[in-house]
Amino acid sequence: MGTSRAEVVDAALEVLDHQGLDMVTMRAVADRLGVQHNTVRWHVDNKHRLLVLMSDAVLAGLDVDALPDPWEDRVRALARWCRRAILARRDAARLLAGLATTEPNTYRFADTMIQTLLDAGFSHRTAAWANWTIFYLVLGITQEQQAHSAEVPERMTEFNDPAYPALSAAASHAAAGTYEERFEFALNMQVVALRAELDRKADLLT
Repeated sequence: MGTSRAEVVDAALEVLDHQGLDMVTMRAVADRLGVQHNTVRWHVDNKHRLLVLMSDAVLAGLDVDALPDPWEDRVRALARWCRRAILARRDAARLLAGLATTEPNTYRFADTMIQTLLDAGFSHRTAAWANWTIFYLVLGITQEQQAHSAEVPERMTEFNDPAYPALSAAASHAAAGTYEERFEFALNMQVVALRAELDRKADLLT
């Protein structure tokens, strides 16, 4: 039985999980599968195509039917699902951040987020841009988390430099909390801003 494209992508994700993004090569995937290099190339053409398919596979499995109905809860649930999916794979945030992926799972996530916002009454532009904003938020904080084995360095709690008075005053908070707590704070700020925009739009119509 021949090797399928799905098997190639799965093998590439295994290389990612075990060795990291920098070690994902066509040859490493071929070795993982126990096939010739040309077999992998026949399915995915080149490394860039392989990375695109891997990034889309990271976002597989979204269950739209399981999402809550209220738009705010739905937006939060989508963002949290996306973050969990990326955290489940080593270096996945860096993988996704470096690509413009136009594949089914990526489209499905974006379509679901945008439709949620359209149904809530937002304009097409606001829905599209809010989708990007939330996705960038997820990628940014998750990439930082995956790049470091520890939270913000403890030395930040003792930062005290007269040249940076505001940073010195807030230093203890810069080091406080987990990545999860900071993500939830940032996500809440996004939802609050969207709610304010929706309220403003409603006021203009009255």
